[in-house]
Amino acid sequence: MKLVFDKKFLKDVRKIPIKQQHKLATLLEEVTINPFASKLHTKQLSTPLQGLYSFRINREYRVLFRFLDEETVFLTHVKHRKDIYR
Repeated sequence: MKLVFDKKFLKDVRKIPIKQQHKLATLLEEVTINPFASKLHTKQLSTPLQGLYSFRINREYRVLFRFLDEETVFLTHVKHRKDIYR
């Protein structure tokens, strides 16, 4: 699986705590193998975010992404769970 990063995603990563940045790096390796791995807790989102998916970094932080094609994951945002779905 290939990963593509939105500029907003890269900007968001710089804003999260360093501990979550390190965990995200580990989880991104897992996404390249299987974006629906159980430890990611991947969820398909409903309206108004239909077409997007999210996975957990930890209890507080989430990553939003979508599939560009069968082999490409486009990472759009990483934020606190209270802000990510707005």
